[in-house]
Amino acid sequence: MTDFLLLAFIFLIAGVIAVPIATRLGLGSVLGYLIAGIVISPVLSLLHVDVISIQHFAEFGVVMMLFLVGLELEPKRLWAMRGRLIGLGGGQVGLTAGVVMALAMLFGLEWTVALAIGLIAALSSTAIVLQTLNEKGLMKSDGGQSSFSVLLAQDIAVIPMLALMPLLAMPELLGAASDVAHAAEGDHGAGMSLVAGLNGWQTALVNVVAIAAVVGAGSYLTRPIFRFIAGANLRELFTATALMMVIGIALLMSLVGLSPALGTFLAGVVLANSEYRHELESDIDPFKGLLLGLFFMTVGAAINFGLLADNLLLILGLTVLLIVVKAAVLAVLAVVFKLRGADRWLLALSLAQAGEFGFVLLSFSVASAVLPQILADQLLLVVALSMMLTPLLFIFYDRVIVPRYTFADDGEADKIEEQGAVIIAGGGRIGGLVRRILSAAGYSLTVIDYNAQHLENMRRFGARIYYGDATRPDLLHAAGLHHAKVFVAAIDDREKLTELVRYVRETAPHVHIIARAVDRHHVYELWAVGCRDIIRETYDSALRIGRSSLEALNIPKDRAQMMVDAFNRADRKAMIALADAYDPEIPVMENATYIARVQDTLGPREVALHAEMMHILETGEMPQEDDVAQGPSG
Repeated sequence: MTDFLLLAFIFLIAGVIAVPIATRLGLGSVLGYLIAGIVISPVLSLLHVDVISIQHFAEFGVVMMLFLVGLELEPKRLWAMRGRLIGLGGGQVGLTAGVVMALAMLFGLEWTVALAIGLIAALSSTAIVLQTLNEKGLMKSDGGQSSFSVLLAQDIAVIPMLALMPLLAMPELLGAASDVAHAAEGDHGAGMSLVAGLNGWQTALVNVVAIAAVVGAGSYLTRPIFRFIAGANLRELFTATALMMVIGIALLMSLVGLSPALGTFLAGVVLANSEYRHELESDIDPFKGLLLGLFFMTVGAAINFGLLADNLLLILGLTVLLIVVKAAVLAVLAVVFKLRGADRWLLALSLAQAGEFGFVLLSFSVASAVLPQILADQLLLVVALSMMLTPLLFIFYDRVIVPRYTFADDGEADKIEEQGAVIIAGGGRIGGLVRRILSAAGYSLTVIDYNAQHLENMRRFGARIYYGDATRPDLLHAAGLHHAKVFVAAIDDREKLTELVRYVRETAPHVHIIARAVDRHHVYELWAVGCRDIIRETYDSALRIGRSSLEALNIPKDRAQMMVDAFNRADRKAMIALADAYDPEIPVMENATYIARVQDTLGPREVALHAEMMHILETGEMPQEDDVAQGPSG
């Protein structure tokens, strides 16, 4: 018990110290966990800890992550991705395996060994890539969605890879592989399997039945089970049930020789339309985060620094070669599948590493007499180092690639042939609605958006939208910024939106700017750069919900509307009073002037607002007051 507690404490304290420091330095949480693992590796060696065994346990975090990813994908959306899954994902696996195999044969390796290495190299790290894409808010971009499609295709490809490996066995390695298998069996016991001893078609039949069982259970048993659990009215039972489902599916997939991650992903897709989806997400997510952090630390701790020191130049060279080859293959596929600008780089750089399934395939290839142990140990270092370099590739993307496509001419934006009186930057859910309203009113518009798939869909319905990054000065001028009357800033990225407003305000002061704000503090930031027509993206809908709530409480509709209007006026006055005290360069909780202004403003405002609402409720009339200064619109 003491050993277990000591080990848990070592991993926890390493993560708690390293990750916040790495995050503040802009390195990301994944690199923080990897560094933490490297730092504690000497301690683990002194304690004779089997890091690989812990890593196998921590890989369950990947299983949980793919289950949560599946919950976000409805079956219709997954079907819509089939082109990228088969073409982009399948192409990446096939091309990368082929190129790496050819290079390995040039180094003098047998074709069977070269093919095994190519298959291992074709896989990327689902854990690192998805975690980093979500942290950086890149998952919804074209590059992020393409990366996800490739990762999913790779996870599916693991199944035929595991089936192919034993066919590549080398006779001279069979004796050593048998010794390894017996040693593993002695240490860990023989693993259970439902397909042991079955021939090919029988194994395939068992696999089909297992997948059908997962789909059927997800479709028909989930609701009755959760209704039964709800009767106890205990939150911890929901958590236990969610874990039971994920562990049970992973166990079934393992017993029939399939990927547990793929099985839980499929279950997540089946449950994507379930009313219990959000409950499952909230229950599983904390365990997923902890196990992924543990997995990343074990990757760092498992590095054999003695072997690395003996073969430093060789292993570093192979790691760099692997990253370059995979990035080149992905870059070619990005061009073929018409990814543009920074999205091409995001796809190429994010998936250029080897993956956690590489550890599984390396161990399996040694046990199957495909690779000699010494070569597998060296390749294990290449896989681990490439994973460790991935956060640095994302930093390179953020600091070098993104600014290039934000401020420089990449020559790939659409040529804008017509200049409208209104320019809309961002054609998504907000910019799209604005476009429809103004188009219906007969105004000429120029809409700029960087999401190629979204633009293609809108163009099918006749919308005139141009591809390009609206933060680029040359594209803004081509869109007729100096002749426009209104500029609507509706892009998603908060910091880019603020800088875009600043540029338009300084370059074309005659243009009326209407800006989308993420939250109250973003309103202050936009106010500070000169914008005076600011709309909080959730503000108006919240006002409508508030009015409906008052009506549901039996307040007449006209009085409910007047009460909401009173709140709106009071909030605008408070926003103006607080905006001048807000300093974007000072953290909110360290800005004494702003905090004092909040305390001086909000208290009296709440008292006055309450009195005004009571007057409306009792008399049905607005109280007489001075005209209210025009402030931010939401």
